[in-house]
This record gives sequence, structure tokens and C-alpha cells, in this order.
Amino acid sequence: MDSRRQVRSENLYKTYWLYWRLLGVEGDYPFRRLVDFTITSFITILFPLHLILGMYKKPTIQIFRSLHFTSECIFCSYKFFCFRWKLKEIKAIEGLLQDLDNRAESEEERNYFDQNTSRVARMLSKSYLVAAISAIITATVAGLFSSGRNLMYLGWLPYDFQATSAIYWISFSYQALGSSLLILENLANDSYPPITFCVVSGHVRLLLMRLSRIGHDIRITRSENTRKLIEGIQDHRKLMEIIRLLRSTLYLTQLGQFLSSGINISITLINILFFAENNFAMLYYAVFFAAMLIELFPSCYYGTLMTMEFDKLPYAIFSSNWLKMDKRYNRSLIILMQLTLVPVNIKAGGIVGIDMSAFFATVRMAYSFYTLALSFRV
Repeated sequence: MDSRRQVRSENLYKTYWLYWRLLGVEGDYPFRRLVDFTITSFITILFPLHLILGMYKKPTIQIFRSLHFTSECIFCSYKFFCFRWKLKEIKAIEGLLQDLDNRAESEEERNYFDQNTSRVARMLSKSYLVAAISAIITATVAGLFSSGRNLMYLGWLPYDFQATSAIYWISFSYQALGSSLLILENLANDSYPPITFCVVSGHVRLLLMRLSRIGHDIRITRSENTRKLIEGIQDHRKLMEIIRLLRSTLYLTQLGQFLSSGINISITLINILFFAENNFAMLYYAVFFAAMLIELFPSCYYGTLMTMEFDKLPYAIFSSNWLKMDKRYNRSLIILMQLTLVPVNIKAGGIVGIDMSAFFATVRMAYSFYTLALSFRV
């Protein structure tokens, strides 16, 4: 088999694990634990805290103008700790995906995975990376070109950051570096669910292909067909184990994502309607509003796609030439049919399904809130 045509899910996660290595959580390199301690203490914990304290006794306008970013940083740290807690399950999922990679038997399966699943997963990874780099550049440039000695964000520091030029630039650099590292953490947080849903959907489609082909090749004996069906049952069990691990991994993290999106969309709309003082500010808040929706959309879309692929399994089973098989095959087929009747869905916090219905509910909520706020403005 040409190694270049093999299905290799681990290649799609190289950038993801690079994020964790840069943050000092994974990898084996000098001073990794020091990097991990420094980022966790001074960025993941203290950076959101200094933003919260910075809003103390500030005017309402300043609070609302900073609240969306502060809220995003708080939820970013929350999701980061949740994902870090679940890294063992994430590695277990990757191991199961590698087992399923080895089950790609035909050139048709390998071509499908390469041209569809791998291409889309890489596109998602690159899109998140481009968005993150753009956010880092625009935020830093906006801070550099602001009038006077102002920090990038409203925050509390235990000294007068305007005392000298050196102190000001040290403080500015801390906010620039802190926001950049939090965006890096958000890359690790937000890129994992849609990429994994996409990869799992691809493997379900490969299982559909293998099951539907059983019994149609007259050169293959009945015992061999039965063996293929049993292997299909084993593949399905591995996929369901991945779903179980994903439910555990995303239980709290995606709940935080939905809460973050809902809160930040509401705050952003308030800023657009009441506190945006010029067209540039309106554009900034509009872009942030769109970013909140885009951040949520891939997970919901590929969560729905994954569920739809699982729903196709019974049809693939009946597409095999089961009428000409023996009793042992048909008994195994009935077992697999019973297994595929279990609904496959993943819910954030056990409450909100990670699917398009949740995304549209968020959009409807945003529109309802917009019309309500607009009535107050009039």
C-alpha cells in the first residue's frame, strides 16, 4: 500500500498538539514546566483577573466597552482548564481514530478520506489560525496607534503604568502578550470539536462504504463476508466509544462556549446600539459579533453532519447482500442493527445539543435581544 494514500488521522492534529506544546502543557523540551507555570499563572489566571479588577468603580460606558473582551477571556481560561483536564480522553480518542485509520481497505475509502475529510479538517485548522493571527495583529496595531498612553484594554495594575515610558511599555507588552497567548489558548479550545466531528464523520462514512459492499463480490466466501460484518461491528463499537469520550470531553467546555457566545452577543449588541461613538467602533463591534457566530458555527455544523452520518448506518447495513447470507451472518446483522438504533448526539452540559438547531436558537436569541434593545433606544 502506498503510504502517501494511507488514512492518517494523526496528521490532522499536528497543529493542535503544537498549540499545547507552545503553551508548555505537552512536549518534552527544556524548561517546559517553567513555561507552563508562567503562562498558567500570569496569563490564564491573572490576565482575566486584572481585566475584572480594572472595571471596578469605572463609568458604565467604559465597563460595557470592555465587558465583551473580559467575558471572552474568562471563558477562554475556563475552557482551557476543562480541555487540559480532559487531555487523557483526547489522547484516547486519537488512539481509537488511528485504529479506524487502519481499517480503510479500498482505494475508494482512502480517496474519500483524503479528498473530503482531510481537506476539510485542514481547511478548518488553517481558518482558525488565520483568524487568530488577524485578531492578534489588529488588536496590537489598534493599541499602538491609540491616542495618549492608554493600554490596549481596561485593566488593573498594582502601579501607575503612566509613570514613565519604560513602565508604560512594559504594561502594554504584558497586555499584548497576554491577549496573544489567550488567543492561542482559544485556538486549542475552539479548533478541536469541529475537526474531531469532521474526522469522526469521515470514519462513519468509511464504515458505511465497507458495510454496503458486503456480499456483492461473488469471489468472497460467506464466512469471509461474516468476518467482515463482525469487523464492522467492532468498528462501530470503537466509534461509539469515541462518542462516549467526546461527551465526557465536551460536556463542560461546549457549555462554556454556548454561554460565552450568548453573553458576548448580547453585550456586543448593547455596545452597537448604545455605546458605539463612531463608525469605526460600530465596525469593530460588528466584526466581534460575527466572530462569535463564526466561532460557534463549525462545531454545530459538523456535529449535525456527524449525527446524519450515523443515521445512515441502518441503510448501509440493508444495502449489503444479506438475503444470500447464512444464519450466522444474519444474526450478526441483527445485532449491528440494534446497535445502530441508539441515537448519537452530544450535548453541552447534558442540556444543549451541539448541532445546527442550537446555532439557529442562538441566532434567534440575538435577533430577539436586538429588537428588544432597539425598542429601548427609540
